[in-house]
Amino acid sequence: MSSRTRERRSGGRRAGPGRTIRTLTVVAVLAAIGVAIVLLLGDVFERGVREVTLPLRHEDIIRQQSREKEVDAALIAAVIYSESRFRDQTSPAGARGLMQITPGTAKEIERLSGGTEFEIEDLADPDINIRYGAFYLAWLLDLYDDDVVAALAAYNAGPGNADAWGGPTMVIDDIEFPETKAYVKGVLEKQREYRHNYDLELGY
Repeated sequence: MSSRTRERRSGGRRAGPGRTIRTLTVVAVLAAIGVAIVLLLGDVFERGVREVTLPLRHEDIIRQQSREKEVDAALIAAVIYSESRFRDQTSPAGARGLMQITPGTAKEIERLSGGTEFEIEDLADPDINIRYGAFYLAWLLDLYDDDVVAALAAYNAGPGNADAWGGPTMVIDDIEFPETKAYVKGVLEKQREYRHNYDLELGY
């Protein structure tokens, strides 16, 4: 069979350079779209995982209180995570809200801050709870010469215990309560994670 006969049976034309280029262009565009979809889905998946493993809520309040109280925003977020996972709840000891503030601590904060008309139910309000928690963190940091370990130990176990463990000179290994030692380590780790993963949301 001659080549001319074969050409007639196949339509009589061979693909020219222009057609090949168009085909390659379509393939390239489809590949680019596919890559974009994969990246988008990957980003959505990553954000979904982060939302579960490292949630963040009320970042506007956290940023505002960070500026007002001069407390690191990632530290506030890390304390909230460690205390409540950003869920409003009441502990068996009566600690309330996102930053798990006890009624007794709340009344002391009210006295120190010069506030009035405090109601226990107010601690369920995220804005008030974060304000109180940030104030207490700032007060503890000031009390312990900006030593974060001592301030966190006092936040968890009370200033009396923190004083007994060395106050502003303590290191984590000085903390005698295993729960408090784990708490301080956990908050410091989460502080680094929040600063790394939510730098824009927390105003860095």
